[in-house]
Amino acid sequence: MTLRARSPTNSPKQRPCHARHNSGLLYADLAVRGRLAGQVHAEQLAPALALRPDLATVVAGVNDLLRPRFDADEVAGHLEAMFAALTARGTRVATLTFPDIARITPPARPVRHRVTALNHRIRRAAHRHGVAVAETGHHAVVTDLRLWSTDHLHASPLGHRRIAAAVAHALALPGSDDSWTHPLPTPTTPSPAGRRTGAAELRWAADFLGPWITRRLRGRSSGDGRTAKRAHLTPPGAGPAQEA
Repeated sequence: MTLRARSPTNSPKQRPCHARHNSGLLYADLAVRGRLAGQVHAEQLAPALALRPDLATVVAGVNDLLRPRFDADEVAGHLEAMFAALTARGTRVATLTFPDIARITPPARPVRHRVTALNHRIRRAAHRHGVAVAETGHHAVVTDLRLWSTDHLHASPLGHRRIAAAVAHALALPGSDDSWTHPLPTPTTPSPAGRRTGAAELRWAADFLGPWITRRLRGRSSGDGRTAKRAHLTPPGAGPAQEA
């Protein structure tokens, strides 16, 4: 779903994990909610190449996983085309594999095999182009619901921090380690079980699955009318670039 870019750092041999370590860091976020891999390829690759980034993260495919006509080869093909285009320009590229979404959203069990198929293709494509892979699909902590927003499709603030740490670790950035794989502290409030779990799933279906199905039937997307949050390279502390 995302393709992000960063400008060259002050020293090309040192790419710190956090913006606070490098005052010369510039950042762009070209992601738009709801986009399929083909749309990310068609709409975001050219702008990303125009930014001439030092580092880009390319993540897409979750929205495709949920569509009736999912084709793992097609989705991976779009990802590989982006990997190839960016690495050919000298950009360092990172991506990630996806967790078992059935453990995050139980009604998604029918698409579990799709995640496995797509992850396998992502790894192969990344290997062919020297792309770093954050293997989020290998670690149980990634399915902890505290890392996810209430729609169970988008990461929570804590989840975004873990993803960033995973990518930094995959890139072997200074100061990174595998601490992002460690379990979260045991919650003080126990997770719902039995009847309460079923009720929670019904609420999720009413609040998110129902509207999602309605949008599909109407040919709409949650990303309709949305644009990139940060279309140009600006310092991380600056506001959204398109508003500057």
